[in-house]
Order: sequence, then C-alpha cells, then structure tokens
Amino acid sequence: MNENPSTAPDTDTSAAQNKGIDFDGLMRKYDSEARFRTPPGWQLTLITVLCVALSCFHFYTAGMGLLPAQKQGAVHLGLVLVIVFLLYPIKPGMPKKAKIPVYDFILAVIAAVPLLYLYLELDTIAMTRSGLPTRVDIVMGFILIAALLEATRRVSNPILPCLAVIALLYCYFGRLMPAALIHRGFSVPRIVNHMYLGTEGIFGTPLEVSSTFVFMFILFGSVLEKTGMGRFVIDLSMALAGWSTGGPAKVAVISSGLMGTVSGSSVANVCTTGMFTIPLMKSVGYKPHFAAAVEAVASTGGQIMPPVMGAGAFIMAQFLGVPYIEVAIAAIIPALLYYFAVMVQVHFEANRLSLKGLPREQLPKIWPLLKQKGFLLIPLAAIIYLLLAGYTPLMAAFAGIWTSIILSWFNKETALTPKRLTEAFESGARGALAVACACACVGMVVGTGTLTGLALRIAGAIVDLAGGSLLLTLFFTMCASILLGTGLPTTANFIVTSTMAAPAIMRIEGPAQVPAIAAYMFVFYFGISADLTPPVALAAYAGAGIAGSDPMKSGVVAFKLALAGFLVPYIYVYDPILLFVDAEPLHMIQAVISALLGVYLLAMCTIGYYKANINWFFRILALVGALGLLIPGTMSDIAGLTLLAVIYMYQTAKAKKGNIADA
Repeated sequence: MNENPSTAPDTDTSAAQNKGIDFDGLMRKYDSEARFRTPPGWQLTLITVLCVALSCFHFYTAGMGLLPAQKQGAVHLGLVLVIVFLLYPIKPGMPKKAKIPVYDFILAVIAAVPLLYLYLELDTIAMTRSGLPTRVDIVMGFILIAALLEATRRVSNPILPCLAVIALLYCYFGRLMPAALIHRGFSVPRIVNHMYLGTEGIFGTPLEVSSTFVFMFILFGSVLEKTGMGRFVIDLSMALAGWSTGGPAKVAVISSGLMGTVSGSSVANVCTTGMFTIPLMKSVGYKPHFAAAVEAVASTGGQIMPPVMGAGAFIMAQFLGVPYIEVAIAAIIPALLYYFAVMVQVHFEANRLSLKGLPREQLPKIWPLLKQKGFLLIPLAAIIYLLLAGYTPLMAAFAGIWTSIILSWFNKETALTPKRLTEAFESGARGALAVACACACVGMVVGTGTLTGLALRIAGAIVDLAGGSLLLTLFFTMCASILLGTGLPTTANFIVTSTMAAPAIMRIEGPAQVPAIAAYMFVFYFGISADLTPPVALAAYAGAGIAGSDPMKSGVVAFKLALAGFLVPYIYVYDPILLFVDAEPLHMIQAVISALLGVYLLAMCTIGYYKANINWFFRILALVGALGLLIPGTMSDIAGLTLLAVIYMYQTAKAKKGNIADA
C-alpha cells in the first residue's frame, strides 16, 4: 500500500473541537433529505437493492439508449416513490432505526401501480385514446398525484406539495377567481389527464431532465466521492492555501467550491467539508459565527460553479433549448466573481484580526499529493472535454463514471471494490430522491401555467407592478425567488420562478432586450441564495451547528459575505457580456477587470478593513465605488477607479501612521 504523503493538519485540534457534535443530527435538522430511517435486517437490504437497481437502470440506459421520455420517467419515478415510502417515515421525528410499518409497504405498492400501468399502456393510450382518457386512466392519475404529493412531503417539506395542491385547485376553481386570475375552469378528468398523461404536467421537462442528466451527474458525484475525492480536495486545498494569511478560511472556500461542483446540496456540503474546515478556522482565531458563515457561503456557491452545477442548470439548458455546455460557460465569470469576493473578504478579515496561516510542515506537500492522487481530477477533466467536444451531458456523465471506476484502481486506497461501488450506487440513488420528487411535483405547478395561461398572467402582472421598469422587475423577481427559496428546494424554486418570473424580465422593453440566458441565470442565482438569507438560511444554520455559534448571527454574516452574489446578477442582466453574450474581446476585458475591482471594493465595505480599519464614511465611499465599477459603462468605471485610488492612498497613509505610532 502506498504511503499517504499528506498529514492531517491539526487533526487532534479538529477532532477535539468536533467532539460532541452530532453531525447526523445537524443534517436531519437542516436538510430534510437526511431524515431517512435505517431499518434492521432484510428491510434495509431491500432498500439497498432497490437503490442499486435504480442506479443500474439509469447507468444502463445512459450507455445503451434511453427509453421513450414518458416510459423513462415512469420507471424513474416509480422506483423513486417506492424507495421514498420505504426510506422516509410518515413523521420526521420517528425513531431512525424503527422497522418499516406495513402501511408504508402498502403505500409503496399503490404508488408504483399507476406508473407500471402507464409504462404498459402508454402505446395504447397514444394510439387509440389520446385526449380521451378512460375511467381507469383517471383513477390511476388521481392515485399517482396523491402518492406524489405525500412522497414529496416526506422527502422535502409540506410547502411544495401545498403549492401543487393550490395549483390544482386553481385549475378547477378558475371561474371563481378575481378578474386578473380568472379562467373558464377545468373538470377533474381534464386536469388529471393533463397532469398524468400529458407531457406538460408530471412528465414534463423537469422530470425528463431528472430522469436523465441530473440522475447521472448525481451518480457521478457519488462514485467520485467513494474514491476519496472529498479528502483529496481538502488536502489539495490545504496545500494550496493553508499556509497563507487566514489560510483555513481560504481552504474552506476552495474545498467547498470544488466539492460543490459534484454536490448539489448546500447543507450536505457544509456538513461534509465544514466538519473539518470550521474547527480549523476557529483554531487560528476566526470567530465561530464568521467561520460558519464562510463555510455556508462557499458551500452554497458550489451550485453555480461549472462544470457540474446544481440540477437547475440542466433544467435551464432544456428550457432554453441550448446545449448544457453553453449554460456552464455562461456561469464561469459570475461564479469566479462570487468566489473571488468571498476569498478577498476572508483575507481582509484575517488581516484585521492579524491571523496567520498554518505551519507549512503541518500541511500536505502538493507534488507528492498530486503524484499519488492527482488522477482523481481526470474524470472532471474528461467531462469538461466531452462537453466542449459536443457530447451530451448524459454521455459525458456516463463516461465520467467509467473513468472514475477504472482510474480508482491506480491506488489501493481509492480502488472501487464491488462493495464500495455498490455503496456508491446506493448513495447516488438516495441523493436523487428529493430532486426527482421535486421535479415531478413542481411539474404540476408548471402544468397549471400551461393549462390555464397563469404563467403569462403572472409575468404581465410583474411588469405592470414594476411600471415597465427593468430594475423594479428584477427587484420583485429577486424577492419572489428568495421568498420561494425559504420553503422550496433549489430545483423546484428555479422551475417555478423561471416559469412565472423570468418571462417578465424578458418582456421589458429597453435599449436592448434582456437575453433569455441572463433572465434564467438571474432567477437561478437568487433561488440558490435563499440558503443564505435569514430568517431561513439553512446552510448558515448548519454551519452554526458545527461552529457552536448563534444561527441568526451566522446567517446575517453569510448574507454579508455573499453580497457580491446579490449584486452580480443585476450586472449581467444589464451587461450580458459577463455571460459571454455578444462578447467582444476589449469590452469583455474591461467588464471583467472592472467587475473584479468592484468586488474588491465591495469586500472593503463589508469587512471594514484595508491595511487598517475603515471608518463608516470611507465604507460608504467603497460601496459607491464598487457600484460604479460593477455598473456597465466607461464613465462609471472611471468614477469607481477614482474612489478606489482615494481609499487606497488614505488607508495606506493611515496604516503607515499606525505602524509609526506602534513603533
């Protein structure tokens, strides 16, 4: 066996500070997907077999060819619902190791029946009675809707199912609605037919993407994690930045960003990397609430970091009708600005508190580390190459999984033995349950929009409320995205807001119409940012649980650290060149440099430090200068640069004066 060239820096300190922290309890408290049970004996074996079967089905169809869309979705959703009813108890607080009750077995079978029926009868329905469902069709559809609502409630929370129920009721009681929302109303058979047998309801684009691209990338992330990618990423981050000023915080930013590229859950990312990085940050002098906030912001940003972004990015590509690689390329500059902002802020905070990095002798050595485990980065590189070469995301993920399996055997520590591969396939299926249920359930909300015309009505109402102002339209859309994000999973949030609100952004007439990708990226960013926005900042609260800090205080600091993430979306709506839309080299260079300097000034404002403490007057100047640099335009850039120069000279002189006084 090869020796591990990396040491575990401050392992004893980290372990001591982690002692007594119930990471499983934190996950179950802040991440509804973690509230599963672990039944004994054959029941747990049954769940494992079903999970592995689900992953094998997707792995096989990705390589050998997909089934027709509705049949693919039927098998996907059927297995998902069965596993959810067996894995998730009817009440979150029930004992974790309790046996599966008989009624959950019955519910699992009932949920599977309408999907098996659809799989077997789909050709007959399409050929002989399209648009004319039989009574059996309606009964099956009704059963599926009820089962889906309950399964989504168990694996997520009651808010999304309640939203779906409201949407269904709106379809039926449309004639009783106020004038702005009124429609003729539809019968129960018509509603069930649209949601169950059509391609714009449960089996619409969201579930289609979930049953293809999204599942495969979740499985890819799970396989990569079983090779030891998580530990390698942390060691690599330690080697790159652990020695620098405030090194552990920079390690958190780098490692969480890298882990986020293959992990779609902010809370899970916090609990995975945070259990190591948060105690390290505290050990060098960062305050607990700041350490929790840094980890939360870095982990949440992983969903916007190419090449593997959150599930919403794949759905965005389907909605836009473009290859996924175009969405990933468009996300590069905003994601880098986001992480640059966080990195600069933790650097300023470290300087403000005079925090040092970790001793180099305690850190892994980068070249021995890369020599031993650098091959773990090859699957990510392979995916990027295949996407750029024009292959579908499905084929790229399929090839990435095979590459991970083969390369894992280059080292005994990383080798994917049959047992570890089985665990990876089980973990991948479990990780996809919440996304699948959310996509299917929110499909009914989207289906309501297409059936009743609600989406166009809401878009028109937002434009009217904003008085035709693009800025106000963006602000209202931001508020809606954040509000929905307090109760909906990221994927469901994006689907709802992209269906209802994004069209409003594109309808605003101005000097130039907002490109579709800018509108969709805008709602995508703010749907994700809800994990950092009090009063329901789940990622920050999970970090606070590890750090032992006040959750609300951690949430407020996380919001402050992520401020660049709240401003940059406005900028790329007004200047889509940051998304590589109509990119001219000189304009692109100017836009990127001014944005970087703007983010740098913004960090001075939020932290209140640059070479010396910054008073409130200069913090306000820094904010004004940051906005000037971020807002597109040469004159605004010049104004921002002028303020940057003034602050630089003033703070430099102040720091020299302070040093002389100290001497």
